[in-house]
Amino acid sequence: MKTVFAKSVEGRCGDLPPAATSRIEDMLPANLLRATPPRLPELSELDTVRHFSLLSRKNFGVDTNFYPLGSCTMKYNPKFAEYVAALPQLAGVHPMAALIQGGEAHTQGSLALMWQTEKLLEEITGMQAFTLAPMAGAQGELTGILLIAAYHRNKGNKKTKILCPDSAHGTNPASAALAGYEVVNIDSVNGLVDPDTLEAALDDSVAALMMTCPNTLGLFEKDLPRIVELLRKVDALLYYDGANFNAIMGRMRTGDVGFDVVHLNLHKTMATPHGGGGPGSGPVGVSERLVPFLPGPRVEKKGAAYSLNHDLPLSIGKVAPYYGNFGVYIKALAYMLRLGGQGLSRASDYAVLNANYMLNRLRGYLDIPYDVPCMHEFVASASNLADINVRALDLAKALLDRGYHAPTIYFPLIVKECLMFEPTETESKETLDALCDDLIAIINTAKQDPESIRNAPVSLPVQRLDETYAARAMLLTDDMVEKG
Repeated sequence: MKTVFAKSVEGRCGDLPPAATSRIEDMLPANLLRATPPRLPELSELDTVRHFSLLSRKNFGVDTNFYPLGSCTMKYNPKFAEYVAALPQLAGVHPMAALIQGGEAHTQGSLALMWQTEKLLEEITGMQAFTLAPMAGAQGELTGILLIAAYHRNKGNKKTKILCPDSAHGTNPASAALAGYEVVNIDSVNGLVDPDTLEAALDDSVAALMMTCPNTLGLFEKDLPRIVELLRKVDALLYYDGANFNAIMGRMRTGDVGFDVVHLNLHKTMATPHGGGGPGSGPVGVSERLVPFLPGPRVEKKGAAYSLNHDLPLSIGKVAPYYGNFGVYIKALAYMLRLGGQGLSRASDYAVLNANYMLNRLRGYLDIPYDVPCMHEFVASASNLADINVRALDLAKALLDRGYHAPTIYFPLIVKECLMFEPTETESKETLDALCDDLIAIINTAKQDPESIRNAPVSLPVQRLDETYAARAMLLTDDMVEKG
């Protein structure tokens, strides 16, 4: 598809010429005017509308196609939550309204919603308190590690290391390093954190262990009680990466099993589109001993009134403008209230059921490196196709031709030729069967005609690319068509 610049025709206009009395040049100071007009495409209104309408049809999203991207929870999001967040009484509140003199009296509804969201998140996770400020999961991670650092600093602990399992999300070691810690990798045993391996890595310099439970292999960390016991011996904290909270929501409270810090990806788990549909929100919950260090300001309730407390002497300070992404956690609040406790638990149950159904359907066609019941996602491997030189990448590209987004591939790194599937709770059995049937057909075709799979996709506007070169020499200019 040509770019809008390539369709431009010099002199073609899509709007009415400005009136002689309303020239923009007469409205701005001379020192702010451009020396030459901006080089914008020149199209009629009709051509412009058609261009962007056709472009929108090429977008891939969960509203149009199945998106089994493992570890990312690309699930359908209910439209009622979008409606709630767009209500003028909420969307129209200025972010500084509560900060001006007397402003809190005029923003009681907004403050009440923030307070109620925090209380429900506390109830679901078993944590003592929450901050809604972090604006994405990775920022929530960094906030959590900064809270851990503040705790140890306040106690006078000399802590320099953060432990991360080899199955961790890449943001875990990045967040720890950004906070100034040395990152120590912990090798997994049978896909899980092994208490003996952990114990060998523990000493008084360890500040925390970062865990995802279930982990990125879709396996539940069954040795949690022993892990917590070991960490407590050296006054190390336990951090919960909430990326996989979709598997335990309503079924396990992180605070009850010993986690000290938890971040939640509301844009993955609670009714806001993940990825390009954002924005994100990564609230952080803490156990009692970390409450004094939470970022501010904090919403407080006294009697029937709500206020913002800025007097937080041990706080790590602000981590985001204002109070985070207000619209995202309002969607989360609507989602929690609509589903209730039973609905949240049922969502987790269906997520686990769907993943296990897919795992069982694909057994025998792909290698299953951890062939045990999974949680909300599972990993498979295309290593059984190595003899015909067909890789996980080839299967993923072939799925694009069939109308699906590919699963996550080559992550976690500890599984060779990895494909990670997460069907989520919102997909029907018919959809899961269709993907499994098509993937099985692709594998069978690969065994007869591997070259046809190595050439996929063939039906899309962009076909097989040199992905390394495309990433390093990306062309995002209007002459990209001519340069290929």
